Amino acid sequence: MNITAVVSAVATVAWLVVVVLIGVAVLRATRGQPFRGIVGGMIAGVVIALVASSASAGLVFIQPNERAVVISAVQARGYRSEALTPGLRWIFPFAETIQRYSISQQTYTMSIAPLEGQVQGDDSVSARTSDVQEVLIDSSVIFSVNPTRVIDIHIRWQNRYEVGFVRPQARGIIRDEAAKFGVEEIVSGSRDELTAGIRDKLDEKLASEGLILVDFVLRNIQFTPEFAAQVEQKQIEEQKKLQAEFTVGVRQQEALQAIALAEGQKAAAILEAEGLAEARVIQALAEKEALELIASALRDNPDLITFEYVQRLAPGIRVMLVPSDNPFLIPIPSLDGSTTGTTTIEPTAP
Repeated sequence: MNITAVVSAVATVAWLVVVVLIGVAVLRATRGQPFRGIVGGMIAGVVIALVASSASAGLVFIQPNERAVVISAVQARGYRSEALTPGLRWIFPFAETIQRYSISQQTYTMSIAPLEGQVQGDDSVSARTSDVQEVLIDSSVIFSVNPTRVIDIHIRWQNRYEVGFVRPQARGIIRDEAAKFGVEEIVSGSRDELTAGIRDKLDEKLASEGLILVDFVLRNIQFTPEFAAQVEQKQIEEQKKLQAEFTVGVRQQEALQAIALAEGQKAAAILEAEGLAEARVIQALAEKEALELIASALRDNPDLITFEYVQRLAPGIRVMLVPSDNPFLIPIPSLDGSTTGTTTIEPTAP
């Protein structure tokens, strides 16, 4: 239970008792009845009420997420040099008052959606890019009051620091940083760089006034309808280009496969031709060696050719007709080498 609330309740009850006693005393006086005993109660009630009221005015309880600036009529500067920290604290009753400041995280949102930000309606930041394109930026600034700088904030801004400082600084920095990028850069991949630039500049500005930047959130970037249509058309063209490149790739693969098949067939044909050529060479060498052997045999035995000729005649042939200018007798050798008979070859008329 908050002790300051208890003391305040005691003071309230005491004043009510005093009022009631005064009423009773007046009523008795009008009736001519004695009221001396009531006067004593009234005095006691007034004393208790004054003490409780003074205590209630002097005791303040500061929450853990708060700091309090003491506005003082007994200080020459008009305020205490140190802010009150969390806990039960004492100030001079009726001569000093406090101004509480939350040190919890606060969020200031500037959005195009009518009900999302602190300002009703479209509160997004309209900015121009380096190529003079208009963009609408939704953002949120998450910050807190520096507990050690509460006095400075009270002197400079009091409770107006959110609207009077955070909002205009954030909007100006967003516009300045957006102007460093082209609209295509913001769309394609510079969004993180834009956010980092805004965060750094805003952190510096808020720190100079006793505020701590917790985070800056770039919620959304919206483009004009004309540029959005251009982006959509460009995406369509990019899709067509990718499809064309895919088709070309397929055709190239098919061509490479055809070339590979032709190369394979060519290689097979070359191997087959080389095989046939090698076979013919081997056959020619064999025939050459055979002819050389035959020639050698003929040199040693001239009649061998006659023997081979006769051997190839049909069995039983005894007479052959040859041209008239080539009469000759061919002896027919027997198996034992003797001549068993002769074959007469008669010339025929021309």
